[in-house]
Amino acid sequence: MPEGIAVKPLIVEDRGPVRILRMNRPDKLNALNTELTQALLDGLLEADSTEGVRAIVLAGEGRAFCAGADLSEFKELTPERQHLVVTRADLTCRLQSQLQRSSKPIVSAVQGAALGGGAGLAIGCDMMVAASDLKFGYPELRHGIVPALVMTGLQRQLGRKAAFEMISLGRLIGAEEAKTLGLVNRIAAPSDILDVALEIAEAWAAANPRAMAAAKGLFYRVADLPFDAAMAAGRDVNALMRGFREAAG
Repeated sequence: MPEGIAVKPLIVEDRGPVRILRMNRPDKLNALNTELTQALLDGLLEADSTEGVRAIVLAGEGRAFCAGADLSEFKELTPERQHLVVTRADLTCRLQSQLQRSSKPIVSAVQGAALGGGAGLAIGCDMMVAASDLKFGYPELRHGIVPALVMTGLQRQLGRKAAFEMISLGRLIGAEEAKTLGLVNRIAAPSDILDVALEIAEAWAAANPRAMAAAKGLFYRVADLPFDAAMAAGRDVNALMRGFREAAG
């Protein structure tokens, strides 16, 4: 690459109604520095607010999906610079939360390493397509840090015992084990994961967008409610379905 030409940390591409967000730090295994984290959050927010976008694919350039936090930034995040620590943590929290908050369904296309914060991004999407070369896990304790901002998502998807094992032992798992644990929806060859993810996203995009947004919102809402309250929430959305049908017509 010619000297002096800046490389964008995020590649944005539209395939009809599907928007692809591709992390673009392949030489760093797409490790999450502040610039990439902010670009991802901005990209998700923009996709969510763009009427023509109906589904999102999250992917990574190169041989890895995302190796987690860029540890080279940690030298700046010291107790003496607490404002930077808080700002960075807030940005990471907002990014991880936006995957669920987005009204558009999101599928991750995950090859190679998906570690720490990268693992959180991978399973934080509504569905996950994993390459056969997947290396998934939470190795933070090996580096003397805590997977604090990805712990909630992992525990809710995996259950307490299995989630604590992953966090406390730092063991990496492959695609087949991740699928057995319910973290992965599809497994494909590394060269095919984007195509498989696009098939899922295109199927989502064919649905009524208001109905899809309501379904996603209700899905996560009822997960956090007692049974009776969840049924009441479902009843309220059910009452809106007539409007969805009329809009489709």
